Amino acid sequence: MGFFERLSRLFRANLNDLVSRAEDPVKILDQSVADMQADLIKLRSAVATAIASQKRIQNQAEQAESQSRTWYERAELALKKGEEDLAREALSRRKTYQETATALNAQLSSQTTQIDALKKNLMALEGKIAEARTKKDMLKARAQAAQAQEQLQGAVGGLSTDSSMAAFERMEEKVQAMEARGQAAAELAGSDLESRFQSLEAGGDVDAELAALKASLNHTPVALPDESRKPQLQPAQAAEVDQELEQLKRSIDSL
Repeated sequence: MGFFERLSRLFRANLNDLVSRAEDPVKILDQSVADMQADLIKLRSAVATAIASQKRIQNQAEQAESQSRTWYERAELALKKGEEDLAREALSRRKTYQETATALNAQLSSQTTQIDALKKNLMALEGKIAEARTKKDMLKARAQAAQAQEQLQGAVGGLSTDSSMAAFERMEEKVQAMEARGQAAAELAGSDLESRFQSLEAGGDVDAELAALKASLNHTPVALPDESRKPQLQPAQAAEVDQELEQLKRSIDSL
């Protein structure tokens, strides 16, 4: 294969590919129907011209036949009058018109066959155009849907799905961590509040017990909260009480 032949084939291949990609189905469908409509107009014009020619040939054939009959009648008249030479001349004219009529009738028969074929082609083309118009809207809708689907797939394909999903998952984990920290802070705050109240409640018990001890030292009976029905403390030795009091203070301070 020669260099120029390869170059020519490469050029044609690239040109065909360029034209194929440049074709818009919607526009091509519209143009195809318009081209068929133009062909229909041309065919109708051709059929009309053929019919007009047929009419003209038919008129000419009828006139030739009429002239042939006329000259035949004249030949008869000449013979009746004894004009044989004139009769011969009339028959000669009749023959000419008769031959003309025969040729015109043959042409008329051929013309009629051609016109019938043109009419059939015209009807077939009209049917194809009607069918093409019916299909055109459907094909245009399908082509537009296919183009939209192709554009959608291109847009989806152009998205970085992996990175987007990874970022989404990171944000989800971040939100969960924030929620966990908030719950932990709430629990810590609640725990601190609970411990403070427990300290207050414990402090109240210690104070009550301390007051009871003081009362016992002073030989003054003091009723503890919610313990009025219990027997009162008996007096104890001062040294033992002081020692126990110091132990209680140390135990309270260690809390």
